[in-house]
Amino acid sequence: MRRPDCLRLHVFGWARGIALAAVLGIAALAPAGAREAAPASADPILEAHVMRLSAELRCLVCQNETIAASHAELAVDLRNQVREMLQKGRTDAEIMAYMTDRYGDFVLYRPPLKSTTWLLWFGPALLLLGGLLALLVILRRRSHLADDRFEPEPDGEEGAVTKTTPPMPGTISPIPPR
Repeated sequence: MRRPDCLRLHVFGWARGIALAAVLGIAALAPAGAREAAPASADPILEAHVMRLSAELRCLVCQNETIAASHAELAVDLRNQVREMLQKGRTDAEIMAYMTDRYGDFVLYRPPLKSTTWLLWFGPALLLLGGLLALLVILRRRSHLADDRFEPEPDGEEGAVTKTTPPMPGTISPIPPR
């Protein structure tokens, strides 16, 4: 017969082995997620200018971040492209025009208000107003209905109306119909 102390040590030995295997497995996968640091220019003023312009451009992969904040490969490429254009002496307006010509107004984090972007600017407000209008119409219709159009609420007393589901065909119902 085994002593309980030996059994406890045996169980803890297995648990320790599983934990060690999990830690080693995670450690083995950690280098796979590592990336090379993004190249930064030697000029801090140029780098600040790149980040300022990148904060105005939307990441086309993430769609909810600027390319300055995104770590997606496309965002890194676009930041490098902005950096190269600034090094060549292009102005901010030229860079923004190039990006919008290539990717459309969607690439701008704050797209301009024009006829092609009205839905983008006013769509959420229109959806909210439509939902409130539908709710108002439904509530007004319900307020004009007679009380007998609604199901009575059960009050927990004898004779209260309860909702039952009909029995399946071919089965015997335990509750006789009224």
